[in-house]
Amino acid sequence: MPIRINLLAEAQALERLRRRDPVKRVILVGICLVLGLLAYSSKLQLAAMLKKGEASRLEAQLSVRTNEFREVTDNQRKLTDVSQKLTSLHRLASSRLLYGTLLNGLQQASIDDVQLMRCRTEQSYLLQEAVKPKTNDTRVVPGRPAAVTERIVLMLDARDSGPNPGDQVNKYKQAIAESPYFQSVLGKTNAVRLTSLSPPQSGGAGGKPFVLFTLECKFPETTR
Repeated sequence: MPIRINLLAEAQALERLRRRDPVKRVILVGICLVLGLLAYSSKLQLAAMLKKGEASRLEAQLSVRTNEFREVTDNQRKLTDVSQKLTSLHRLASSRLLYGTLLNGLQQASIDDVQLMRCRTEQSYLLQEAVKPKTNDTRVVPGRPAAVTERIVLMLDARDSGPNPGDQVNKYKQAIAESPYFQSVLGKTNAVRLTSLSPPQSGGAGGKPFVLFTLECKFPETTR
């Protein structure tokens, strides 16, 4: 029987030992893990880029919606302000002093021997600034819109030239106070007041003596 001698047995054994080397296996496993981590990192980076793009798109849409909301809010506030002003103007127009009606009321309140010399009005307006709402520690203090308080005073300068100058003054004052027009505009708390009364004066050249007097009619204050 022939004897076979493997001259490469030692080299083959070394090769098999080298192939079974655990260090090489660890290196191969490490390389695989590194490649896997690189692939996973690339996937995460791509997903982050996509999410960042989506976030930028949503931020742009939110900015557009915010600007639109701000514009709508500003327009709503302007509309409310204009509506309040129109309401105030309508209230002012409907309750303003009408001089034609005033003169007609004075004509209906005339009495004998009393001549109305002059009719004048003093109108003043007191502005009240708007107050913005405030928030304190416990509650919200509501504000109030700007307002204007109107004050009207009517002055009637008249002359009493009756037989006994001065006797008709109180009668004229009572006629003004009881006039339907003045009762409707003055109310019950604003009486007609006598503010001045002159001594009897001579008419001169045979004229009748007379006295001059002034009545004051204060209209109720109106806040708009």
